[in-house]
Amino acid sequence: MTKKPDKAVPPSQARTSEWGQALEASGGAPASNRATRAAQRRAAIVEAAMEEFISRGFAATRLDDIARRAGVAKGTIYLHFKDKESMFEELVRTVIVPVVTRLTKLPPPTGSVRDLVESFASNFLAEVINTRRGDLVRLIVAEGPRFPSVADFYYREVVSRGIAAMRALIELGIARGEIRQKDLARYPQILVAPAMIAVIWQSLFARHAPLDAQEMLRVHLDLIFGERRTT
Repeated sequence: MTKKPDKAVPPSQARTSEWGQALEASGGAPASNRATRAAQRRAAIVEAAMEEFISRGFAATRLDDIARRAGVAKGTIYLHFKDKESMFEELVRTVIVPVVTRLTKLPPPTGSVRDLVESFASNFLAEVINTRRGDLVRLIVAEGPRFPSVADFYYREVVSRGIAAMRALIELGIARGEIRQKDLARYPQILVAPAMIAVIWQSLFARHAPLDAQEMLRVHLDLIFGERRTT
């Protein structure tokens, strides 16, 4: 049986959403038309993979479905990725890691440590809570225990960086006298707990009890830093 040639993904298809644009941009400027087409196919494959993973779950997603959604032959996927796990890693690397990198490289605070923590958490909520990134995080939480390699990759590329940044801020807050509970440095997860609660709550319980994540964050930081003084 003769195998049908791949159909080049039209630029308009590869740019049907903000994700397609971000994924294409992450590959840099191609040096030739062939490289351009390859970059567009790769972007389309990763974007299609995200939609399939989110709608079906990691375990149930098939490469055939990803290929069909991306508009390429199944064999084309193997030109870019060795398996489903590497495709998922690329998805995390292009969609979530840049956000965490940007947020964890905030400049040293000129004001209070609380201001910087609040800025970090608020930006995280804005860029994750009601976006496809949030869906991706929820997928990892749900299926990570069954796929340790996926969870390990996410911890290494995302979680560990966030924890290191939060620990550094806590230690600075302790040194400045803004945080009195010194043991908090041992558990930096506590500092950003409202963000993770909001991500999970949004998918499970928002239709029953909508959550004001920003207000919950403010109350949480009041418990850690003390209530803000009004002048």
